[in-house]
Amino acid sequence: MAEPVRVRCPACLREHVYTPAVLPCACGAPVAPPLLRGVEAEPVSDRTWAEDWVTLRCPMCGRRDRWPRPELGCDCGTLLRVPVQSDQAPAPSHIPLPRTAPAPRPAFQPVAIRTARDAVTAAALYLRWLGYRDVRRADQRPVSGIGLAAQGVVAQIEPSVRPATVRDVECLWLQSMTESAASVFFSLAGYADAARTRADELGVPLFVLDLAGVPQPVNSPADELIASGA
Repeated sequence: MAEPVRVRCPACLREHVYTPAVLPCACGAPVAPPLLRGVEAEPVSDRTWAEDWVTLRCPMCGRRDRWPRPELGCDCGTLLRVPVQSDQAPAPSHIPLPRTAPAPRPAFQPVAIRTARDAVTAAALYLRWLGYRDVRRADQRPVSGIGLAAQGVVAQIEPSVRPATVRDVECLWLQSMTESAASVFFSLAGYADAARTRADELGVPLFVLDLAGVPQPVNSPADELIASGA
Protein backbone atom coordinates (compact mmCIF):
# COMPACT_ATOMS: atom_id res chain seq x y z
CA MET A 1 0.00 0.00 0.00
CA ALA A 2 1.25 3.49 -0.86
CA GLU A 3 2.18 5.82 1.99
CA PRO A 4 -0.21 8.74 2.63
CA VAL A 5 0.96 12.35 2.57
CA ARG A 6 -0.50 15.61 3.83
CA VAL A 7 -1.75 17.92 1.09
CA ARG A 8 -2.70 21.53 1.78
CA CYS A 9 -5.10 23.41 -0.48
CA PRO A 10 -3.52 26.76 -1.45
CA ALA A 11 -6.98 28.28 -1.94
CA CYS A 12 -8.54 27.66 1.50
CA LEU A 13 -5.51 26.30 3.42
CA ARG A 14 -7.34 23.12 4.44
CA GLU A 15 -5.12 20.09 4.98
CA HIS A 16 -5.96 16.66 3.63
CA VAL A 17 -4.42 13.22 4.07
CA TYR A 18 -4.01 11.71 0.60
CA THR A 19 -3.11 8.13 -0.33
CA PRO A 20 -2.31 7.53 -4.03
CA ALA A 21 -4.04 4.74 -5.90
CA VAL A 22 -1.99 1.60 -6.60
CA LEU A 23 -2.38 0.24 -10.15
CA PRO A 24 -1.06 -2.98 -11.69
CA CYS A 25 1.81 -2.96 -14.19
CA ALA A 26 1.56 -5.22 -17.25
CA CYS A 27 3.82 -7.66 -15.36
CA GLY A 28 1.30 -7.76 -12.48
CA ALA A 29 3.36 -5.83 -9.93
CA PRO A 30 1.65 -2.97 -8.04
CA VAL A 31 2.84 0.52 -8.97
CA ALA A 32 2.14 3.66 -6.96
CA PRO A 33 3.29 7.17 -7.90
CA PRO A 34 6.09 8.45 -5.61
CA LEU A 35 4.63 11.62 -4.10
CA LEU A 36 6.86 14.60 -3.39
CA ARG A 37 6.70 15.62 0.25
CA GLY A 38 6.99 19.25 1.18
CA VAL A 39 5.92 20.48 -2.28
CA GLU A 40 2.64 22.40 -2.45
CA ALA A 41 -0.18 20.99 -4.55
CA GLU A 42 -1.24 22.99 -7.62
CA PRO A 43 -4.85 23.92 -8.47
CA VAL A 44 -6.04 22.43 -11.77
CA SER A 45 -7.39 25.11 -14.08
CA ASP A 46 -6.80 24.13 -17.70
CA ARG A 47 -6.33 20.47 -18.61
CA THR A 48 -3.80 19.14 -21.10
CA TRP A 49 -2.88 15.54 -21.86
CA ALA A 50 0.76 16.07 -20.87
CA GLU A 51 -0.21 17.39 -17.43
CA ASP A 52 -2.85 14.69 -16.75
CA TRP A 53 -0.34 11.83 -17.05
CA VAL A 54 3.03 11.02 -15.49
CA THR A 55 5.73 8.53 -16.50
CA LEU A 56 6.52 5.91 -13.83
CA ARG A 57 8.90 2.96 -13.75
CA CYS A 58 7.74 -0.41 -12.43
CA PRO A 59 10.00 -1.42 -9.50
CA MET A 60 9.76 -5.10 -10.49
CA CYS A 61 10.27 -5.27 -14.28
CA GLY A 62 11.64 -1.77 -14.98
CA ARG A 63 8.97 -1.02 -17.58
CA ARG A 64 8.09 2.67 -18.05
CA ASP A 65 4.43 3.53 -18.58
CA ARG A 66 2.15 6.54 -18.45
CA TRP A 67 -0.13 6.65 -15.40
CA PRO A 68 -2.92 9.05 -14.37
CA ARG A 69 -1.45 11.91 -12.35
CA PRO A 70 -2.81 11.93 -8.76
CA GLU A 71 -5.52 14.51 -8.08
CA LEU A 72 -7.49 15.47 -4.97
CA GLY A 73 -10.75 17.39 -4.67
CA CYS A 74 -10.84 19.89 -1.80
CA ASP A 75 -14.07 20.68 0.09
CA CYS A 76 -13.85 24.27 -1.15
CA GLY A 77 -14.30 23.06 -4.74
CA THR A 78 -10.65 23.35 -5.82
CA LEU A 79 -9.20 20.40 -7.72
CA LEU A 80 -5.59 19.83 -6.69
CA ARG A 81 -2.80 18.14 -8.66
CA VAL A 82 -0.59 16.27 -6.19
CA PRO A 83 3.18 16.62 -6.95
CA VAL A 84 4.82 13.40 -8.19
CA GLN A 85 8.41 12.39 -8.91
CA SER A 86 8.27 11.42 -12.59
CA ASP A 87 10.64 8.99 -14.29
CA GLN A 88 10.97 10.58 -17.70
CA ALA A 89 12.88 8.93 -20.49
CA PRO A 90 13.38 10.27 -24.01
CA ALA A 91 11.19 8.54 -26.58
CA PRO A 92 13.46 6.74 -29.06
CA SER A 93 13.08 7.26 -32.76
CA HIS A 94 12.13 4.28 -34.88
CA ILE A 95 15.36 2.37 -35.55
CA PRO A 96 14.49 -1.00 -37.10
CA LEU A 97 16.20 -4.00 -35.54
CA PRO A 98 18.55 -6.03 -37.74
CA ARG A 99 16.74 -8.56 -39.90
CA THR A 100 19.76 -10.68 -40.78
CA ALA A 101 19.56 -13.00 -37.75
CA PRO A 102 17.86 -16.39 -38.23
CA ALA A 103 14.12 -16.24 -37.70
CA PRO A 104 13.16 -17.66 -34.29
CA ARG A 105 9.88 -19.00 -35.72
CA PRO A 106 8.61 -20.31 -39.08
CA ALA A 107 7.86 -17.80 -41.83
CA PHE A 108 4.50 -16.06 -41.45
CA GLN A 109 1.85 -17.34 -43.85
CA PRO A 110 -0.37 -14.37 -44.79
CA VAL A 111 -3.87 -14.19 -46.26
CA ALA A 112 -4.71 -11.59 -48.92
CA ILE A 113 -6.87 -8.72 -47.66
CA ARG A 114 -9.96 -7.85 -49.70
CA THR A 115 -12.46 -7.15 -46.94
CA ALA A 116 -12.50 -5.91 -43.34
CA ARG A 117 -12.99 -9.50 -42.23
CA ASP A 118 -9.79 -10.47 -44.08
CA ALA A 119 -7.91 -7.75 -42.15
CA VAL A 120 -9.12 -9.20 -38.85
CA THR A 121 -8.13 -12.70 -39.97
CA ALA A 122 -4.65 -11.50 -40.96
CA ALA A 123 -4.16 -9.79 -37.58
CA ALA A 124 -5.36 -12.88 -35.69
CA LEU A 125 -2.98 -15.13 -37.64
CA TYR A 126 -0.12 -12.73 -36.95
CA LEU A 127 -0.84 -12.69 -33.22
CA ARG A 128 -0.76 -16.50 -33.23
CA TRP A 129 2.51 -16.40 -35.18
CA LEU A 130 3.95 -14.11 -32.49
CA GLY A 131 3.07 -16.74 -29.90
CA TYR A 132 -0.30 -15.62 -28.52
CA ARG A 133 -2.76 -18.50 -28.18
CA ASP A 134 -6.55 -18.68 -28.21
CA VAL A 135 -6.98 -15.43 -30.14
CA ARG A 136 -10.63 -14.36 -30.04
CA ARG A 137 -12.90 -11.35 -30.40
CA ALA A 138 -12.38 -9.00 -27.46
CA ASP A 139 -15.14 -8.76 -24.87
CA GLN A 140 -14.75 -4.98 -24.79
CA ARG A 141 -15.56 -3.41 -28.15
CA PRO A 142 -13.17 -0.59 -29.14
CA VAL A 143 -14.39 2.91 -29.98
CA SER A 144 -13.61 2.20 -33.64
CA GLY A 145 -12.41 -0.81 -35.57
CA ILE A 146 -12.46 -4.37 -34.25
CA GLY A 147 -10.91 -5.75 -31.07
CA LEU A 148 -9.10 -9.04 -30.56
CA ALA A 149 -7.78 -10.55 -27.34
CA ALA A 150 -5.68 -13.47 -26.16
CA GLN A 151 -3.90 -14.43 -22.96
CA GLY A 152 -1.73 -11.42 -22.11
CA VAL A 153 -2.63 -9.18 -25.05
CA VAL A 154 -5.38 -6.95 -26.44
CA ALA A 155 -5.29 -5.83 -30.07
CA GLN A 156 -7.21 -3.39 -32.24
CA ILE A 157 -7.68 -3.59 -35.99
CA GLU A 158 -8.67 -0.50 -37.97
CA PRO A 159 -9.79 -1.88 -41.38
CA SER A 160 -11.20 1.40 -42.71
CA VAL A 161 -9.53 3.86 -45.09
CA ARG A 162 -8.87 6.41 -42.34
CA PRO A 163 -5.53 6.51 -40.52
CA ALA A 164 -5.66 5.57 -36.84
CA THR A 165 -5.74 8.58 -34.51
CA VAL A 166 -4.15 9.52 -31.18
CA ARG A 167 -7.45 8.71 -29.47
CA ASP A 168 -7.47 5.22 -31.00
CA VAL A 169 -3.98 4.52 -29.64
CA GLU A 170 -4.69 5.97 -26.19
CA CYS A 171 -7.96 4.05 -25.80
CA LEU A 172 -6.24 0.77 -26.69
CA TRP A 173 -3.43 1.52 -24.22
CA LEU A 174 -5.90 2.35 -21.45
CA GLN A 175 -7.72 -0.93 -22.10
CA SER A 176 -4.44 -2.83 -21.88
CA MET A 177 -3.65 -1.13 -18.56
CA THR A 178 -7.08 -2.07 -17.21
CA GLU A 179 -6.57 -5.71 -18.20
CA SER A 180 -2.86 -5.83 -17.25
CA ALA A 181 -2.03 -6.95 -20.78
CA ALA A 182 0.18 -5.92 -23.69
CA SER A 183 -1.36 -4.03 -26.60
CA VAL A 184 -0.92 -4.23 -30.39
CA PHE A 185 -2.49 -2.02 -33.08
CA PHE A 186 -3.06 -3.02 -36.72
CA SER A 187 -4.22 -0.46 -39.29
CA LEU A 188 -4.95 -0.80 -42.99
CA ALA A 189 -4.52 2.93 -43.76
CA GLY A 190 -1.61 3.69 -41.42
CA TYR A 191 -1.43 6.23 -38.60
CA ALA A 192 -1.60 9.96 -38.12
CA ASP A 193 1.78 11.45 -37.20
CA ALA A 194 0.55 12.34 -33.72
CA ALA A 195 -0.69 8.78 -33.22
CA ARG A 196 2.74 7.36 -34.04
CA THR A 197 4.42 9.77 -31.64
CA ARG A 198 1.97 8.88 -28.87
CA ALA A 199 2.41 5.15 -29.49
CA ASP A 200 6.19 5.54 -29.10
CA GLU A 201 5.65 7.32 -25.77
CA LEU A 202 3.28 4.63 -24.50
CA GLY A 203 5.19 1.66 -25.94
CA VAL A 204 2.30 0.49 -28.16
CA PRO A 205 3.46 -1.62 -31.17
CA LEU A 206 2.02 -0.33 -34.44
CA PHE A 207 1.64 -2.41 -37.61
CA VAL A 208 0.34 -1.51 -41.05
CA LEU A 209 -1.51 -4.27 -42.92
CA ASP A 210 -0.61 -4.44 -46.60
CA LEU A 211 -3.04 -5.97 -49.09
CA ALA A 212 -1.01 -9.18 -49.13
CA GLY A 213 -1.91 -9.59 -45.45
CA VAL A 214 1.59 -9.08 -44.05
CA PRO A 215 1.73 -6.72 -41.03
CA GLN A 216 4.60 -4.25 -41.41
CA PRO A 217 6.10 -2.70 -38.22
CA VAL A 218 6.16 1.10 -38.15
CA ASN A 219 7.72 1.82 -34.75
CA SER A 220 10.35 0.45 -32.38
CA PRO A 221 7.91 -1.33 -30.01
CA ALA A 222 6.64 -3.29 -33.04
CA ASP A 223 10.21 -4.29 -33.98
CA GLU A 224 10.85 -5.38 -30.41
CA LEU A 225 7.66 -7.47 -30.35
CA ILE A 226 8.69 -9.27 -33.53
CA ALA A 227 12.11 -9.99 -32.08
CA SER A 228 10.86 -11.25 -28.71
CA GLY A 229 7.46 -12.70 -29.53
CA ALA A 230 4.74 -13.22 -26.95
